[in-house]
Amino acid sequence: MPRVLRIINRLNLGGPTYNVANLTKYMAPEFETLLLSGNHDETEASSAFITDELGVEPVYIDEMYRELHPIKDIKSYKKIRQIIDEFKPDIVHTHAAKAGAVGRLAALHAKVPVVVHTFHGHVFHSYFSPLKTRVFIEIERYLGKRSSGIVTLSEIQHQELTEVFKIATPDKFHIIPLGFDLHKFITDKDAKRKQFREEWNIGDDEIAIGIVGRLVPVKNHALFLRSLKHVLETSSKKVRAFIIGDGEERAKIEALASELGIPFTADKGVKQPLTFTSWIKQIDVSNAGMDIITLTSFNEGTPVSLIEAQASGKPIVSTNVGGIANVVQEGKTGFLSPSNDVDAFSANLMRLVDSDFLRHELAGNGVDFVLKNYSHLRLADDMAKLYRQLLAEAKSAS
Repeated sequence: MPRVLRIINRLNLGGPTYNVANLTKYMAPEFETLLLSGNHDETEASSAFITDELGVEPVYIDEMYRELHPIKDIKSYKKIRQIIDEFKPDIVHTHAAKAGAVGRLAALHAKVPVVVHTFHGHVFHSYFSPLKTRVFIEIERYLGKRSSGIVTLSEIQHQELTEVFKIATPDKFHIIPLGFDLHKFITDKDAKRKQFREEWNIGDDEIAIGIVGRLVPVKNHALFLRSLKHVLETSSKKVRAFIIGDGEERAKIEALASELGIPFTADKGVKQPLTFTSWIKQIDVSNAGMDIITLTSFNEGTPVSLIEAQASGKPIVSTNVGGIANVVQEGKTGFLSPSNDVDAFSANLMRLVDSDFLRHELAGNGVDFVLKNYSHLRLADDMAKLYRQLLAEAKSAS
């Protein structure tokens, strides 16, 4: 049985955590996997319930953080080397930037037969200064040449990494979309909708608009607020907006809401145009309670919130960045607009707010699409095929 050492920066609420947890769980018994992770960021909710539900027990490396920290990075490298020496993996598979750098270096120096990295999005624009971004690109190019395989989540991401940023030659890349157990999003939707709307005091005649994710700069919640202001001032419909998540930008987002004259609250019992819910673990319940799901990011890989929204039967309004166009079917399951284009995003949001027919028409179109393309069992099968291929190539080369 081949052994896989899977390494991720941290287990936060989002697609990468579901990805590594599902791969660890569902690739057994063909592959024996040990999952390593840094601890979750204190500004984010713990995602331990995701691994707990699957019976996956990660090993945590306290020194591994998302940010650059030479002393801690060296310590995490040494711990990974020690674990490699003890576990003796046939494959080291890293996920996200920090784990990808430290983990791949450790694996390459330990001469692990197969070294794989998955890009869950990338940090090559909208995150750092031009100089810092250039350093990260050069690091990825160095590691890309030495990796056995590189996984991207979408055709658009694949094109960016090969043609725009030239991280490695195209033969190194393999497109394997994310996969989830979406069953909970398609069941008991009426009961869940009633539960959420009663809990958050949402009337039957109110249209609930949600945005789900970390409150960090790259998610561009300012676009959401400015578009919301336009809808509140223009539409005759009763509208309630819900920011689901938390993070370092919370105070700035609240300040911008005040500046724009959008009353807000965090109290379930208080009705305001805008509500900050903080983190909600039962996203299937909150999705059921929404009428429209949005995303305003500057940069994305494959956004789990939009996959879950379609499984929940909700129409989408989003920016067209990263791999989003591979997830959302324009005009069929949602509407896409250019990055940070307030007018276009507002117009798309208004179309769905003002038309009950259009919301209902788009709502049912995404379920079959995401079940076919983003199943956790399809993910495990695709990854197993890649592992077998890379192991065979490593064996023939030795």
